Amino acid sequence: MRLLSLVDLLFLLVEKRKQPMHVGGLFLFEVPKDAQEDFVLSLVQQMQNSTVPPTFPFNQVLHNLTYWKNDDEFDVEHHFRHIALPKPARVRELLSYISKEHGRLLDRARPLWECHIIEGIEPESDGRPKRFGLYFKIHHSLVDGIAAMRLVQKSLSQSPNETITLPLWALMMRHRHQIESVIPKERGIGSIIKDQLQTAKPVMGELLSALKIDKDSSYVRTTQAPPSILNQSISSSRRFIADSYDIARFKRVADNLGVSINDVVLTVCSGALRRYLLSINELPKDPLIAWVPYSMRKDETVAGNQFAFILCNLGTHLASPLERLKLVHNSMNDGKKRFGRMSQAEVINYSLVAYSWEFVNIFTNAYPKKHAFNLIISNVPGSQKKLYWNGAELRALYPASILFNGQAMNITLASYLDRIEFGIVACSKTLPKIQSLLKMLEDELGQLETICTERELGIRE
Repeated sequence: MRLLSLVDLLFLLVEKRKQPMHVGGLFLFEVPKDAQEDFVLSLVQQMQNSTVPPTFPFNQVLHNLTYWKNDDEFDVEHHFRHIALPKPARVRELLSYISKEHGRLLDRARPLWECHIIEGIEPESDGRPKRFGLYFKIHHSLVDGIAAMRLVQKSLSQSPNETITLPLWALMMRHRHQIESVIPKERGIGSIIKDQLQTAKPVMGELLSALKIDKDSSYVRTTQAPPSILNQSISSSRRFIADSYDIARFKRVADNLGVSINDVVLTVCSGALRRYLLSINELPKDPLIAWVPYSMRKDETVAGNQFAFILCNLGTHLASPLERLKLVHNSMNDGKKRFGRMSQAEVINYSLVAYSWEFVNIFTNAYPKKHAFNLIISNVPGSQKKLYWNGAELRALYPASILFNGQAMNITLASYLDRIEFGIVACSKTLPKIQSLLKMLEDELGQLETICTERELGIRE
């Protein structure tokens, strides 16, 4: 038995039909060149016929919105899907399937996850091997983004020659010696209450300090986000789009301009959002504000949620990408310094107080025209080594995150090898022509690269 944390409970309480609270990922594999025709089918049958029970956290079932307990009635048919798209399916058809599945709720009477194997995807290019997809979704109350990425890395192999006979949901059987490190220690209610009470004084101090901050500073207030088309009521319909970019391109810009890679990512996103909103005549005169998750995870566990949120000024009111980059950099540094002074429990309680009216809004829609932020932009570190599934090489992974009512877009990216993989989820009934955002991301990155080239040539300071 493991008690729910306050953050985990919130993800369950805010869930509604049009607001599913699961995170997911699309993983694209290439079939080994010497594989049999039934390679994917054999993987499917291997998982369907396995008698090995699921391991943590895939064996956890919710009990009375209070704690997690082990599920003694696991039925693979309720968690596993085998799909064959009409051949040869383009990425467009694949993403359409993911869009539909990502908008569907998980069954709370069972462990909160699903696994989909998808066949029939056309090759990456002429002469390349066939591809198949794995779409996995799991409730955000069970794991955060960092934990989800760790689960992926532990389920796959770094060797093309290793044969994995266990189903993905029994992956910890391959890592018995690591089980103690990934399963969090159970804590009593008394210990939890004690931790919460100890946060009162430092949290109050930070809140009072925030009231004294000058308006011209880099600090972003929870009342600063402007009304926008991104903050309309959402439906249960989802649109999922994805693309990959060489991380070296972002690193070059970061090194040239003296900022972090994440600062460059946020600036590229801000520029693309500015272009997109201009194209549909919906750009607010004030800058958009992003809620950027900041990992507080200092252990090796794969359970629960350990993160804070930094409010970042995206500078979308500025035409100059360099001015936007400077604003983003200063805004993120301010948030990191503030949360760096606090423990994990203090950060959670600070956030609950500072963003309290936004949480009320998410629960009740009491302030439909006012939001603490306009969208979430999340960056999740991934594997720097190639991953394989029985010799099938993982070619790309695209994260798919959650939307809140009044938050019609989420941008999440994950690193893999030498690439950054963007996964963008939007409410398809609220935001039109969202596919165009991918080209705008490329255009914004190219503009920053041009500035770097001009600096290197001495044309620009």
